[in-house]
Amino acid sequence: MASTSIHNSHGSGEMKQNPDHPSTSHDHGHIEPGEIAVGVVLGRAGEYFDFFVYALASVLVFPTVFFPDSPRLEGTLYAFVVFSFAFLARPIGTTIFMEIQKTYGREVKLTLALFMLGFSTAGIALLPTFEHIGVWAILLLSLLRVGQGIALGGAWDGLPSLLAMNAPKHKRGWYAALGQLGAPLGFVVAASLFAYMLSNLTTADFMDWGWRYPFYVAFAINVVALFSRLRLVSAPEYAKLLDERELEPAGVVELATTQGRNIIIGALAALASYALFHLVTVFPLSWIKLYSLRDASDFLVVQIWGGVIMAVGIVVSGLVADRFGRRNTLGAMALLIAILSAFVPTLMNGGEAGQNTFILVGFALLGLSYGQAAGAVTANFQNRYRYTGAALTQDLAWLVGAGFAPLVALGLSAHFGMAYVSFYLLSGAVGSLAALSLNRALEGRDD
Repeated sequence: MASTSIHNSHGSGEMKQNPDHPSTSHDHGHIEPGEIAVGVVLGRAGEYFDFFVYALASVLVFPTVFFPDSPRLEGTLYAFVVFSFAFLARPIGTTIFMEIQKTYGREVKLTLALFMLGFSTAGIALLPTFEHIGVWAILLLSLLRVGQGIALGGAWDGLPSLLAMNAPKHKRGWYAALGQLGAPLGFVVAASLFAYMLSNLTTADFMDWGWRYPFYVAFAINVVALFSRLRLVSAPEYAKLLDERELEPAGVVELATTQGRNIIIGALAALASYALFHLVTVFPLSWIKLYSLRDASDFLVVQIWGGVIMAVGIVVSGLVADRFGRRNTLGAMALLIAILSAFVPTLMNGGEAGQNTFILVGFALLGLSYGQAAGAVTANFQNRYRYTGAALTQDLAWLVGAGFAPLVALGLSAHFGMAYVSFYLLSGAVGSLAALSLNRALEGRDD
């Protein structure tokens, strides 16, 4: 069994160069870790924008236009069921597109994946509603959502792993954090766009055509992201680095057989962060729409400020992780998330002040924890397994931690009370702490 530590493997025979002195910047066109980080941020920001455009529409639009015959709560729950389809499809997409890369190369794989993502996203923008074609609208929405999930699995480019392996040892937490900035950036842009349209369009116009505009924007961003990411991964300098670090697809069966423990621990180590992810973004907006008189656009503004705080938290997490260790940072944040879980009912039922406090504190903890989540999903594997292992571990973390979070949280709070959302979030924190404690190879290490 390979080492299960959340640590960059740099034992004998695995690394062709000393990771503490990344001479690759001189040997391959002066590629610095910062350059790789920029590529990771830009690529992930586009993906997260797509992700949050769909997530916000699942609350603000889809219950009305695709499930109009259902009560508002049931319509929202149905929309969240369709929302989860992408997370179920994502590991399937990873597996399929890894085989495509083996046969046709990295550029073909990425091109097909991003075209599929763009087609699925634009297709949602053009969908007729339930009023026009009935249940076929729901079926087509589900199909396009599955397409988004498959495409997101296929869009893995290996740059986060390359970043982790080329960062100086004493700055690995910092560079891991920079790669996570795409999440708050994508959320802030998507939420700002929806908030603007809600504030400046009539309800009729927004439900008729306004909600479609963010999906068109997402398609345009996908086109830009395609060319920018292709330029990176196809550049001779990057291609050589990816090859030298053995960042190539591995067989999924072989990976599961030899690295199954790493996959499970890597996914669960950041479970608290992934569980919190949708409990401060998607779930509270749905709860406000159903059970509060607050204006959705005003609440989105609060969440936008939360996204800004999350970005700051991500940057701070890098500094903290480099000083105290990645495992210690993830563990401390899981403990703080567990503490926050106890206050969910009080804050969410505490009027605007309580709700705003939950959102802003939640986003702060999300930034501090999510900033190091990438370390948990990229550093457990031997080099030759890292490319596929990091992708599948991330897929599993999203599926287990976040894929069903809006559905479960809204269903529990509506039928049993907000206290059950506390237990849900607490379970994610406990899962993270358990996985970190099982990671015995980390004992005595500070990375």
